[in-house]
Amino acid sequence: MKAKDNRFRIFTNYTLRDVERDFGISIRKLAYLIRKDIIKPIIEDGTLLIPAKELEKYLKLPKKARSKQHLSYLKTLGPGVISGASDDDPSGIGTYSSVGSTYGLGFSWLALYLVPMMTAVQETVARIGIVTEKGLAGAIGKFYGKKILYPLVLLLLIANTINIGADIGAMAASFKLIFPINFYLTAIVVTLIIILLEISLPYHKYARILKWLTLSLLAYIITGFLINPDWGEVIKSIMIPHIIFDASFIMAMVAVMGTTITPYLFFWQASEEIEDERDKKILSDHRKIATKYEIEEMRKDTYTGMTLANIVFLFIIITTAFVLNKNGITSIDSAEGAALALKPLAGNFAYLLFTAGIFGVGLLAVPVLAGASAYAFSELFKWKEGLSKKFVQAKGFYGVIIVSLLIGLALNFLNINPIRALFYAAVVNGIAAPILMFFIFRIGNDKKIMRGFTNPRWVNVWGFIATVLMGISVVAMIIIPFLK
Repeated sequence: MKAKDNRFRIFTNYTLRDVERDFGISIRKLAYLIRKDIIKPIIEDGTLLIPAKELEKYLKLPKKARSKQHLSYLKTLGPGVISGASDDDPSGIGTYSSVGSTYGLGFSWLALYLVPMMTAVQETVARIGIVTEKGLAGAIGKFYGKKILYPLVLLLLIANTINIGADIGAMAASFKLIFPINFYLTAIVVTLIIILLEISLPYHKYARILKWLTLSLLAYIITGFLINPDWGEVIKSIMIPHIIFDASFIMAMVAVMGTTITPYLFFWQASEEIEDERDKKILSDHRKIATKYEIEEMRKDTYTGMTLANIVFLFIIITTAFVLNKNGITSIDSAEGAALALKPLAGNFAYLLFTAGIFGVGLLAVPVLAGASAYAFSELFKWKEGLSKKFVQAKGFYGVIIVSLLIGLALNFLNINPIRALFYAAVVNGIAAPILMFFIFRIGNDKKIMRGFTNPRWVNVWGFIATVLMGISVVAMIIIPFLK
């Protein structure tokens, strides 16, 4: 840009709207440049301003240098999409495969109706993280006291550890389906690799790995197309809810909901929003002023993550419904069992994709499960926490991760029935989720806490529906066994 560019007026500082109008740089792009510390703003009378010299310095950069700061859609994705992808962990894949093989397309409609419910919950926890600069446990503890947190965090730790064990087992079993390597050796190696990555890598590098691992979910979408289902039948099943009023169907519906709307995602995303900001070094007054732009980016990230999670859920249902259920295979009790059953019916390529997906998603989900426990425990006991910190700086935080992973690994050596263990984990999650959601939505609507960034109405409506349904699911899990 030439020095005499007449777009620079007599003002020495510009509002974000001024820059957008006069220089054609969108507010979204400006927020990104501020977060990346490329443009340094100032604050006057509570307003975020861009100094003319900062703007001129940026515009004088060579076009090639400015193009490197291109704000692509993928660059704005982070905690939301990682949370959504990790929701389809191997134990979740096992649950979806089981109901798909047993009930065909009977649960496909949930993939549509759970999207706004999941999004409402995850947007609220992310909003809490961004505005309060605390994780979920820290926010609940500060504003409502810690007494309620002790049993909830303990339940979270138990459920997450059981899930970790089941996921490690599913990863090792799926790996063995492709390569003839000892199950226990694979489980040990996988666990040690995950521990090493979580401890040794800085957050921004670790998050990048997790984002790339979300691509493993494409395996299930591709597999769904490979089997060439009847799309008319699929669309009809999605649009028209199908409910059978018997104990087994209701229990299966509870399991699907508990697998999809699960507490560990609440803790993970709230903490990761802060981890994301801390890693970018913008936990400051600048960030507080730009909170509404952060929330806009978070919302897009969360929409993407929750939509992706339910699309994958749908395609697993489609695959198992058309390949297994329609061929009389109605009893699948694990993710690797579903993969093995696909082989003679859908061909080697579909089988390999499905199997590889189990391993890839496990590498994504297991660290998230362990990380969620570590964030909750650390906030409860006021330990230093965060993947951006080194081990010596946050020994308690990393200690929870290591212990959770090692106990999860040990469960695979105790001959514990993984399906029964996951059932009990679902019960624990079912008890904890509606209690947590009650506090989540109370905080999300508290004007004093949220400083003008309370939930929009649609979030509250779907959040209320989700909380009531999850509450009913707890009652159903207690009552249904007595109805048999």
